[in-house]
Amino acid sequence: MRKILVSMLLLAAVFSVNPAWALDSSGASVVVTPLASRTTTASGQPIILPQKNVQVLVSTYDIAAGATLPVHRHPFPRYAYVQAGTLKVTNVETGNSNTYKSGDFIIEMIGQWHQATNIGDIEVKLLVIDQVEEGAKNTELRQ
Repeated sequence: MRKILVSMLLLAAVFSVNPAWALDSSGASVVVTPLASRTTTASGQPIILPQKNVQVLVSTYDIAAGATLPVHRHPFPRYAYVQAGTLKVTNVETGNSNTYKSGDFIIEMIGQWHQATNIGDIEVKLLVIDQVEEGAKNTELRQ
């Protein structure tokens, strides 16, 4: 009896942990692959969401090989998934840089001046998600 109970508990644990079983009821395979879990930005700041009328903006960026974006900052959270290429992001206030490649997830710094350069031989493709106060823009260029 004890072996049956232990076997049933182990089987229940396997089914509850496996995302394919937990999310699908038709028998088709569903695979969930976590990409990131963070509480801070690329520069170590806590992630703080807009406090009123949150709007989610989703866009794609295609950055040519060798291109450098102008120095800019974001007043609200911005997240990016690197679909292709290699991108170097430099915080121009501290001089610290991070390099991101295909498959990486970026939680951009908030309110800090930075710029990004495609340092690879192919176009960088980003899927970008902004969380802003409704109607606000999330990129300010340095004058």
